[in-house]
Amino acid sequence: MQTVLAAALARRGIHYGWVVVAATFLTMLVTAGAVGAPGVFIVPLQQEFGWATADISSALAVRFALFGLMGPFAAAFMNRFGVRRMVLIALAIVVGGLVLSLGMTRIWQLVLLWGVVIGLGTGLMAMVLGATVAARWFDRRRGLVVALLSASTATGQLLFLPMLAAVTDAVGWRTALGLVCAMLAVAAVAALALLRDRPADLGLPPYGGDRIEPAPAVPGGLGALLLTPLVVLREVSASPVFWVLFATFFICGASTNGLVQTHFIALCGDFGMVPVAAAGVLAMMGIFDFFGTIGSGWLSDRYDNRWLLFWYYGLRGLSLAFLPFTDFTIYGLSLFAVFYGLDWIATVPPTVRLVAQNFGRERANIVFGWVFAGHQLGAASIAWGAGLTRTTFDTYLPAFFAAGILCLLAAGLALTLARPRPAAG
Repeated sequence: MQTVLAAALARRGIHYGWVVVAATFLTMLVTAGAVGAPGVFIVPLQQEFGWATADISSALAVRFALFGLMGPFAAAFMNRFGVRRMVLIALAIVVGGLVLSLGMTRIWQLVLLWGVVIGLGTGLMAMVLGATVAARWFDRRRGLVVALLSASTATGQLLFLPMLAAVTDAVGWRTALGLVCAMLAVAAVAALALLRDRPADLGLPPYGGDRIEPAPAVPGGLGALLLTPLVVLREVSASPVFWVLFATFFICGASTNGLVQTHFIALCGDFGMVPVAAAGVLAMMGIFDFFGTIGSGWLSDRYDNRWLLFWYYGLRGLSLAFLPFTDFTIYGLSLFAVFYGLDWIATVPPTVRLVAQNFGRERANIVFGWVFAGHQLGAASIAWGAGLTRTTFDTYLPAFFAAGILCLLAAGLALTLARPRPAAG
């Protein structure tokens, strides 16, 4: 079917790579919705089981950490076993964890299923899935593809939340969780039907290329496969550039996924806003994030990526500092959603580009996997820390102020990078 479809599209001047992008976009969109869904369930879980916010947040922190730490190994697994196979395995793990969690009654079960199982499953795809697809299928328009697939992650996390909040409010969190499983099943069918590992599988060159590129040799043994990301980490850890990118992406995760995605709905509830309305504000962020990330991809091909990161982090920090002064009115939160949403994940295209410029194309996906691990460690830290703040002081606001200050620090760190020179190879 894929061969026939590729031939039919080629007669119309359409490369099959765009079909792969569409299937990957759907997969990452739905998976991101599953990652963001627990933010809707914090209050219902508290009401049903009496669990403290800090306890629930600990499970989410484990998930964020594993989601990031699996990134470098996910890149190695995709190189060895293929993109489609790893996507299907990852989706099966996530669905299995969610289905089993329908019957959980203890906090350790939440940590095991929503923390460990779902963290491992989502980590097998992570952000490196989009980077791998873009690198294999596109010689031209690669920056646009990276931006599109990066936007799908944050947009999926935000756009599904109003629907899940409405379902949870009407019929309970278990039904909403079942809906997430159904969406993941649809994504699995699309991946099975449409994804291929490389253009060479269909006898095609990459989009914009003029020759068919066979798959490179990959270490055959499992030991070599697992050691490859660790070897790369040892090599790049001697570079100050790596640690600056790691630190700024740590702050990126702390100021987005771990804080706003996880705790924003509960924060708005503290100020009298119902979950459906708060999720609607997150959806607005998702809409502006999509356009902001696409615009960032366009800008990163044309301007100094260090200065782009300076402005992105600086404006995000100011947005977070402004949030407590919105009085949590629809008008104030809408202003916050516009400015914050525009650079929710706009930091990804310039960071990916800086990684490739400083460390070379051959190692870029694994190096970015380690940088992305920093992103998720930051998310895990603030997810737990904000929950602890809420439990201890009955307010989330100190965590939001701290995140704003960290963003201003990241803006300064970005300017410490020297203008990159293309690495050999």
